[in-house]
Amino acid sequence: MTQLDLKLAQEKTAVAQAADGVAVIDAAPVNSAVARQLYKKREPIYPKLVHGKFRVLKWFLLFATLGVYYLLPWVRWQRGPGEPDQAVLVDFAGGRFYFFFIEIWPSELYYVTGLLILAAVGLFLATALFGRVWCGYACPQTVWTDLYIAAERLIEGDRNQRMRLAKAPWTFGKVLKKSSKHAIWLAIAAATGGAWVLYFHDAPTLVPTLFTGDAPASAYLFMGILTFTTYMLAGSMREQVCTYMCPWPRIQAALTDEETLQVTYKRDRGEPRGPHKKGDPWDGRGDCIDCKACVAACPMGIDIRDGAQLECINCALCIDACNDIMSRIDRPKGLIAYDTDKNMIRRTQGDAPKVRLLRSRTVFYGVVFAVVSVVMLTALTTRATVEVNVLRDRTPPFVQLSDGSIRNAYTLKILNKANVEREFAVTIDGAQDIRMEAVGETVAANEMRVLVRGDDVRSIRVFATMLGGVERRASTPLTFVIRDTASGEQTDNPTVFLMERGS
Repeated sequence: MTQLDLKLAQEKTAVAQAADGVAVIDAAPVNSAVARQLYKKREPIYPKLVHGKFRVLKWFLLFATLGVYYLLPWVRWQRGPGEPDQAVLVDFAGGRFYFFFIEIWPSELYYVTGLLILAAVGLFLATALFGRVWCGYACPQTVWTDLYIAAERLIEGDRNQRMRLAKAPWTFGKVLKKSSKHAIWLAIAAATGGAWVLYFHDAPTLVPTLFTGDAPASAYLFMGILTFTTYMLAGSMREQVCTYMCPWPRIQAALTDEETLQVTYKRDRGEPRGPHKKGDPWDGRGDCIDCKACVAACPMGIDIRDGAQLECINCALCIDACNDIMSRIDRPKGLIAYDTDKNMIRRTQGDAPKVRLLRSRTVFYGVVFAVVSVVMLTALTTRATVEVNVLRDRTPPFVQLSDGSIRNAYTLKILNKANVEREFAVTIDGAQDIRMEAVGETVAANEMRVLVRGDDVRSIRVFATMLGGVERRASTPLTFVIRDTASGEQTDNPTVFLMERGS
């Protein structure tokens, strides 16, 4: 029996035993030559530094996005006495989210939902227009990986030097370079984790305590998590995150079509490819000289000439690399460029290429984005600065007093979203012969005046009493009316008054 037959027999036996509930504890070893590989060890990629307009654009976006991330917690925004002055802050202790002049309370989390919908639809629109433009320029994985590669290049040199260093024996110089690189990576990762926790605490107050050991345990926990994930994802895993962990490459294929502008190798112009010597004619061949400069520049380690691939993040560095080669051999630039599959068909048919940005899917995404934006903006600009919640006691549902009158008890909560103290007048509408009383508050002529501090919630115990002699009904609708005595802003909150059990 051959080794392959033996392996197949062992596999069948193991499957049969597993189906019968028998655990296979010590299976016979299988020849490594025929063993099935379920995982391929990562092969390091050493992208070459290129120069060009897309590399400049990526540098600009890298510094812009990282600058916003690291510096935004330090931006101040004055909101008034007693209020945090950090421009962007997720204040779990106070139960609010601050974003410059916008203040979101827990009851207004639908604004966050709307923002997430906007981000998703915007991403769909950008993908339908320009392919994986998010992945290539603004994805955090791409940005931090680009930063890590820049640090690696600073210490170890460009592509060829890094490859030689990787193959070289371990010497003091190699240890020094490797340790220096990882030290810089860890410093970037720690700064990343540290910046993250600053969005949840006052930055100037928290930073000194991080070094003295007096910061909250949650700050150290999440700082450690972000430090570890940044170091691993951007330093060691890199392209594997995009290929195996991220679902977006698989989703975006459903959002693009043959008119989507993507980084494309113009096969109709480049083929047949092959080496070219100076002075040789270009007749009967393509412009691609098979130099593999595009492959050397690719951070994903793929060959764009193989067509659209799951791994391609559309970073456009291959465009810069190819344009540099085209300039050297005196051929037109744009052999690799942002182009569409449809344009390649048009050129082969003798038609002029064109860009169609307005298509059914892009119009649909654009309309949805515009509608959600208008709804969000309208809701944000017209939202009330006071929120009222009335909770009626359920046990007991009502109390009958000695004079025959019926009393219901309520808990009135008034949320003042302004950052200044306000006075509210509280009345009850909807039924006659109702007397209002409140614990610790003065009620005059069935109207109660309540002071609520800025950015605070005031809870008041209110009793509504239906005078005796009124016809008994199961329930009577009531409305608590809360009016700002200064601005006149009014909020109504409907409820019911119960007079019979089982209602």
